Amino acid sequence: MLEQFTKKDADDSVKWGSPVEIEIRRRIHLSVAAYAYEYENVSIISDGEYDRKSLEVQPKLKTGHARMDRFFKNNFDANTGQWVRHHPDLLKIKKIYNDYYKG
Repeated sequence: MLEQFTKKDADDSVKWGSPVEIEIRRRIHLSVAAYAYEYENVSIISDGEYDRKSLEVQPKLKTGHARMDRFFKNNFDANTGQWVRHHPDLLKIKKIYNDYYKG
């Protein structure tokens, strides 16, 4: 699932998908942004965009991925990116960062 994420999918102009698909993309994009900031000391989106998208996250929305749903329900905090340090798929988040964002 995470490997299918691209920069294009993170763009706000992408409006396709069900509410669950949109939430999954939002969670992935924020996870990559938080990873970049927390581990690589790089901002891939502005603080304002991160804050806005964080407030849009629906941690209680069930996406069909029980482990990730549980993680977001119990660990996600819209006020910080430090939650990413406990992300259950951190290596996949790192791979997405390296494949699509690392310059």
